[in-house]
Amino acid sequence: MCDDECAAAGGAGTAIGRDASREDLPDRGGILPPMTGSHPTAPIAGPNEPPTLTGRRRAAVWALIVLASLAGLIAIHATWINQQLLSDSTSSQTSTALIRDAAVRRALSGYVVDQIYSNVDVASEIKQQLPSQLKPLSAPAAAALRDPAVQGVNFLLERPSVQALFVSSASDAHRQLVNVLEDKTGLGVTTGNGTVQIDLSQLIRQVGTDLGLPSSAVNKLPPSAGVVTVMRSSQLGLAQTGVRAIRIASVWLVVLVFALLALAMYLADGMRRRTLRNIGWAFVIVGLIVFVARRLIGDYVVGGLTSSTYEVPAQHVWVIGTSTLGDLGWATVFYGVLIIVGAALAGPTRAATAVRRWIAPVLNDRPAVAWTALAVVYILAVLWGGTNALRTPIGILVLGGLLAAGAFVFRRQTQAEFPEATVAIDLRPMVTGAVTRVRAWGSSRKMPSGLGIGHTRSTSEELAHLAELHERGVLSDEEFEKAKASTLQH
Repeated sequence: MCDDECAAAGGAGTAIGRDASREDLPDRGGILPPMTGSHPTAPIAGPNEPPTLTGRRRAAVWALIVLASLAGLIAIHATWINQQLLSDSTSSQTSTALIRDAAVRRALSGYVVDQIYSNVDVASEIKQQLPSQLKPLSAPAAAALRDPAVQGVNFLLERPSVQALFVSSASDAHRQLVNVLEDKTGLGVTTGNGTVQIDLSQLIRQVGTDLGLPSSAVNKLPPSAGVVTVMRSSQLGLAQTGVRAIRIASVWLVVLVFALLALAMYLADGMRRRTLRNIGWAFVIVGLIVFVARRLIGDYVVGGLTSSTYEVPAQHVWVIGTSTLGDLGWATVFYGVLIIVGAALAGPTRAATAVRRWIAPVLNDRPAVAWTALAVVYILAVLWGGTNALRTPIGILVLGGLLAAGAFVFRRQTQAEFPEATVAIDLRPMVTGAVTRVRAWGSSRKMPSGLGIGHTRSTSEELAHLAELHERGVLSDEEFEKAKASTLQH
């Protein structure tokens, strides 16, 4: 009686599912195949069908992606400067990595010894300690002790206590320098005599004492020993303006990037999946440009501002000082690949359709399971913290937003393509079968009463026992046949 009514209802449901599939998905230019019942057939649009975007709108979409990429490139460098060079929290980490680097320690050891020899008459101090007949050897002895002194300072810099002194001094100097750049007051970094200076004299005096120099020699070190000029006061105004601009750019440029990309997706009606794929490739390209820029700028800075003697430690300082920049580049590439994979899985290819058909039952019928699995993956990624983006609030939020948006859109697509997909796996038969097999295994090894410990059943006894289990319903027909065949083989 209900054949005609059910057919009409089924046709209406199919039409509704077909309309919903075209309306819900971001790319209506050939992503979804039409529905026949609940099974997909050929794609809606052929490969040669022209896109739905006009030329002007297509150009506007590409212009927005390019502008977002340029803004993102600037935002990445601003974020690096803000997080690593201007942040007190990462300053100690950077200082620790520097003092633990062997090449940096050797260069710092040479600098400390140079400061001591430049400001203290080491030959005169040695002459005072020598007997009269050996005093003429004081000058050669001072020269001969220079290299061992460098090695001794390097050895001292390997000690945790001395490294802690360096990290503390560097962190305090960094904090005060940032205060000056942000036009705040502070001690340790001054703008006296037209310069901005960092005072490392305390470290030099400590190392001199540890090397065994008499207190009279250490006290002869002038206040200018170990004072490093960072910039002149004529450059201070420009530097302060730059710091304020970087603080603003590191936040608002990121907002601008996502606003431009959101506008591009809005304008790309009819080609949103392809636009999303292009955005993913833009992320990858920006990340690769960051790597290239880091290498080229590093070569220029090291080659142009340092001598050949300090080229190797300067390269190490650059690598350590730009580690956050490298992490941001890797994070950008990672997010780009994630977007590309998501766009590909939403595409019309056979592999993508097969993946969607495979996960449709869980997404459609068990959304709580899908969201729980996604949350577990997200939490594990955040706890892993493999990139800098996974260690900052903005990066964590971006990853969470991408995963949530992708899962939401993906579920809408599977609901439109496979509306009747449900989880058909019932675990109860599997559990019952496992329990039955365990009981059968245990029963087959129980010893009949009156038998000794070393007794094993004969083949006929084992077959009779299996037949009894089969009659009692403990073993199914298939399990009985398998057990009987196994017994006869042995």
